[in-house]
Amino acid sequence: MKKHLQFAVAVFATVLVTGCGFHLRSSPSLPDNINTVAIESARAHAPLARALDKRLNVYGLNSVSADKSKTSKQHINIYLLPEKMERQLLSVYPSGQVAEYELIYVVRYRVQFPDKEAQMVQFEVVRDYQDDPDQVLAKSRELDLMLSEMRDEAADIMVRRLSSQSVAAQNAPVSTVQ
Repeated sequence: MKKHLQFAVAVFATVLVTGCGFHLRSSPSLPDNINTVAIESARAHAPLARALDKRLNVYGLNSVSADKSKTSKQHINIYLLPEKMERQLLSVYPSGQVAEYELIYVVRYRVQFPDKEAQMVQFEVVRDYQDDPDQVLAKSRELDLMLSEMRDEAADIMVRRLSSQSVAAQNAPVSTVQ
């Protein structure tokens, strides 16, 4: 009897989930003729540009250098503006030393699809960071790892947003700048 009840609950949960329209996320859907992305950055060798380049391969997209993108019009151009890292105080120890920060990684970039106007995009990646004055070396290493993870997450967000930005670009006016 217990197995029948478990089976019925599993079937009901499956019907409920599929009935609400839930489906697994697929890879970004871009126009068929576009599968390459040109990445430019305000800073040479920007860490976010390297993270984005790595993430493009995971999603099945190719990256090209900015020089090659000028010769062909069938690329998505992403121009990364300088990244910004902000810290906000969350709590302090009784001694007055900082105990916890909120790290805010602000990403700004311009994306341009072939023959379309460029779109400006900005978003934030937020993490909490606990500081320990007794473990300075370990905490500085932890902060470096956290910043790297925040850049990787920002790169993932950028790639996932390309499909919705592509739809918005299709409805945008045609660019007259050559």
